[in-house]
Amino acid sequence: MKVEIQPDVRDIAAQLGAGVPYALKTVAGQLADDPDRGRPSGLPGILTVTVDGDMFEDCPDLSVGYIREPDRIEIRFLRAAPSNEPSTDAHEQKQKQGQKQEQTQEQPADPAAAALTVREVADAWYRIIAWLQANAPDSYVALRTGAGSAAITALEDELGIPIPLELRVLWMLSAGDDGADGRGCLPGNMALMNPDAVAACHRLKTDAQAHQDALNANRPEEKQITVWKATRIPVVALGPADSTTGLYLDAATGYLGSWSRYNEPPGDELDTLVTYLEETADMLEAPTLATRDKPGLIGGTLVWLSGIDPAQETRWQPVTG
Repeated sequence: MKVEIQPDVRDIAAQLGAGVPYALKTVAGQLADDPDRGRPSGLPGILTVTVDGDMFEDCPDLSVGYIREPDRIEIRFLRAAPSNEPSTDAHEQKQKQGQKQEQTQEQPADPAAAALTVREVADAWYRIIAWLQANAPDSYVALRTGAGSAAITALEDELGIPIPLELRVLWMLSAGDDGADGRGCLPGNMALMNPDAVAACHRLKTDAQAHQDALNANRPEEKQITVWKATRIPVVALGPADSTTGLYLDAATGYLGSWSRYNEPPGDELDTLVTYLEETADMLEAPTLATRDKPGLIGGTLVWLSGIDPAQETRWQPVTG
């Protein structure tokens, strides 16, 4: 069985410890001999295996995620696994409940469609980060590593709504963008929000709607104001340190929309998260055909034309292909 390892996974391995690349190579060899050794993950079509870090020098415990196809295996995820800690009975009970919740919360009605969504998000994101790695290394290193399933479930509990599969996949690949020179890597120099920023923004918007609801009680129906809906999840912010505006994903409709701290009327983007990521990758790979925004570089940083600082326009070099 042929086993392929995504370049980004190899980079993550090098960052996690000197012994991790060898451990990853060992896992690849084991999967070639036994493709079905993994267990189902929280994502359709993705299997995971764990690695005991004590078996290798300078290597933490690892979680490796892979896609198994009839003639090949593709390793797509790698992260340090949480260390095992002594636990009280209460903690163990909570852990068991969390594991049960993870097993039941993702039961897609159409497994084939869900597996396709996983592949589409992963493929689009890998196209973006591959371009960043080759052309804008400062922007590439600003991306955070993926979040674990437990962290995403904790965020889901805080938001009080199920996180759509496509967003769950994206956060498992990268849990936010810390930015290079204050710029995110998405069009308009916007940044993928980290879980803490998502939770904070969601609380702020929910509180704003609660205030409006109190006022709406004394307004006629036609004058009632809605600034936020419970199904909206903030995803993208104006910048890594600027959460005045951004994009949300509506878990009910599957479409993106714009939000503002100033409670301006939202604007629907009519994009799904998949099409948004795919168009971003298309603009980077074929900039001459880009219509929504134009990518360029200032040193090793990706800078989109629509969000460029006028004082730095002379340093901006458009990407030509």
